[in-house]
Amino acid sequence: MSAPSPCPRAAIIGGGVIGGGWAARFALMGWGVAVFDPDPEAARKLGEVLANARRALPGLADAPLPPEGRVEIVPTISEAVRDADWIQESVPERLALKRKVYQQIQAHAPEGAVLASSTSGFKPSELQGCASRPGQIIVAHPFNPVYLLPLVELVTTDANDPALVEKARAVLASIGMHPLHLRREIDAHIADRLLEAVWREALWLVKDGIATTGEIDDAIRMGFGLRWAQMGLFETYRIAGGEAGMRHFLAQFGPALKWPWTKLMDVPDLDETLVEAIAAQSDAQSGSRSIRELERIRDANLVTTLRALKARRWGAGEVLARHETMLEEAAALPRRLDEIADLARPLPTLSRVVPLDWADDSGHMGAARYAEAFLRATGRLLEMLGCEASQQPQAGGYSIAETRLRHLAEVPLGAAIAVDSQLLGAEGARLHLFHSMRAGGRLAATAEHILLYRRPEDGRPAAPPARVAANLANLAAAHATLARPETVGETRDARGAGG
Repeated sequence: MSAPSPCPRAAIIGGGVIGGGWAARFALMGWGVAVFDPDPEAARKLGEVLANARRALPGLADAPLPPEGRVEIVPTISEAVRDADWIQESVPERLALKRKVYQQIQAHAPEGAVLASSTSGFKPSELQGCASRPGQIIVAHPFNPVYLLPLVELVTTDANDPALVEKARAVLASIGMHPLHLRREIDAHIADRLLEAVWREALWLVKDGIATTGEIDDAIRMGFGLRWAQMGLFETYRIAGGEAGMRHFLAQFGPALKWPWTKLMDVPDLDETLVEAIAAQSDAQSGSRSIRELERIRDANLVTTLRALKARRWGAGEVLARHETMLEEAAALPRRLDEIADLARPLPTLSRVVPLDWADDSGHMGAARYAEAFLRATGRLLEMLGCEASQQPQAGGYSIAETRLRHLAEVPLGAAIAVDSQLLGAEGARLHLFHSMRAGGRLAATAEHILLYRRPEDGRPAAPPARVAANLANLAAAHATLARPETVGETRDARGAGG
């Protein structure tokens, strides 16, 4: 399904929604992937998950992903696992079936491979029963969509070698996930126990005619769901306690736990009447859209939310920011001039794909996002010179005084873009840069940035510090040999009219 990739290799046993999500995440992080699933429709379903992942995941980072690994569907478990470094089991939640699959896997898999289960309910000690190598089996429970959400609940037992557990943590972190290692095993782990409590109460609200499925979803997504996405449960309540903090919150609201607000200790009977009510309300709420449409809407919203959190380095955004640093290091993107062997050429300052939140209604990169891309390129060049861009002149450093932007071609969502930057001049406080953006082998846009350096103490224009000035002199001498772009000083709008 995709271009060949070297090791490492992942084996996915069960290629449904969860298994397909694992396959997509591993492949897009450069792993070779072998998938076993007896479903005759496995190839089609996996292809649709991969298409969604390719549309969404690469845009999370402001750095390029590694070359995509090769994904293949194989006819047997033995063929899937024989060279695997990581084996992810995602078969249906039947303990006897899982144990049977583990016996087949361990008969052919390398002893050093991690054998992880996606189970949402079983404890690893239950999965390890009857296994020839119980210490090889752990739980790595993800959340859908696996290719976007970072959380994976890592559950182990005393049978697991600490070295294998550490290997599992390292692998999961390397593919952009957040392994949450449970202190001890418990049925349904952590997150699903919380979700089950909400689910039971929601079923009662529908059964008792208090709310529809749409109204319950609105209560979550318009209110506490937004808070939970960034702060979780306890930190949200800490803020609710005001300046006195959590102790005050517990003293104020703790007694309410004794009031009969919920029915969490009881479960409504999912009889035909309740099932039909829920199904009908759900159809009325979302039935006009296909599941694939809903998945794409979900993914676009998740990408936008996750990227916003990444900009703040908060919650899941902190995980993404750390992984982005790993991607930049792996891609060997230069951060200092002395990391570049040949300065006598335009410098690479941006390499990424167009993310979902950069696309306009036509599915192409929005006009304002060209400016954002070039701003990031300027920031990277300033970092190479030993300084940072500043949007507040009074804070000192370089700030952009003038911009000229030429839109030459539309760039579609998901396209790879690269920016090369040339130093046109550096005199006193003034710095003149020229950026060229390419996509699909063609020139898509250019930009000129004229910057001024301002002193930190009073914000007045001045020559930059000696270290920055020396780097500028070296780069200016090297770039003096380059041809001056013919379009310097010109502008052009997105429709191609000269300006």
